[in-house]
Amino acid sequence: MSGWVARRVGQAALTFFLATTIAFFLMRLTPGDPLARLTEDRPIPPAAVAAIRERFGIDRPLLSQYLTFIAGVARGDLGDSIEHNGRPVTQLLLAALPPTLLLGGTALLLNFLFGIGIGVYQAARLNSGADRVLTVLTLAAYATPSFWLGLVLAWGFGTQLHWFPVAFMAEPFLATAPWPERALDTLWHLVLPAATLGLVTFGGTARYQRAAMREALALDCVRTARTKGLPERTVRWRHAWRNSLGPMLALFGLWLPLLVAGSFFVEAVFVWPGLGMLASEAIATRDYPVIMGATILVSAAVVLGSLVADLLHRWVDPRLREP
Repeated sequence: MSGWVARRVGQAALTFFLATTIAFFLMRLTPGDPLARLTEDRPIPPAAVAAIRERFGIDRPLLSQYLTFIAGVARGDLGDSIEHNGRPVTQLLLAALPPTLLLGGTALLLNFLFGIGIGVYQAARLNSGADRVLTVLTLAAYATPSFWLGLVLAWGFGTQLHWFPVAFMAEPFLATAPWPERALDTLWHLVLPAATLGLVTFGGTARYQRAAMREALALDCVRTARTKGLPERTVRWRHAWRNSLGPMLALFGLWLPLLVAGSFFVEAVFVWPGLGMLASEAIATRDYPVIMGATILVSAAVVLGSLVADLLHRWVDPRLREP
């Protein structure tokens, strides 16, 4: 078992390294000048532009830039932002990460609460009218673009009904209010973006849970529980659902990147001050260090989520373990 874990961790590390390397070269090979915005509004002497290029290391050969970048990543130094007056990229990412984790964590909770509940309900009523209707609805939800649904919810519940705010994470005039009031205000702003992200992701979980429960309900132990006269609710949740837990734990690991990477478009729609907004601004201004910092964070989340999924699946399923 320990040998498999070591190999799997090594594969994850190699995948992360390759993803980071590919992202670096793709970013550098795309057309455009990251310093173009600095000279749009006011003329800057060529000597000053050359000094800025030297300051951020973009005047050196591509291979030299890459080696410096990799060495910095190994030390935890992601460089300095061009657009944010030389602020460390790590500092910018740490400031933007909590709002993204709040949004992604809430959406992940909604995803699994609704996905598991609907999937179990469908599996218990296979091929019924309710199962067919829910199948269509979950597939439609999973296929809906998050930015489009966000715009619809913002227009309907925000602009038309005025039930929820449609932008930002908090009201500026509550900055000095007591913390319970500020917390409620943040939760109120969280409703629409979290609902958007939860609605477009729970359909996949529901479909996965339905398939896992369908297999679990056919197991001999479930049939035995029914022959003993146990209530159907007990059979469904205590016996069948427990046997479907392995695939669902693996799915949870695959959904973990949602905490970091899943909310980029939703953040742009609702002006949520997280990684999505930071990355969008960096892409628009060609702020190489910030773009690479966000890419590294997302790549790490995806690789870690895949690793956790494999470990959880192997842990709950003895058939996958080495003798």
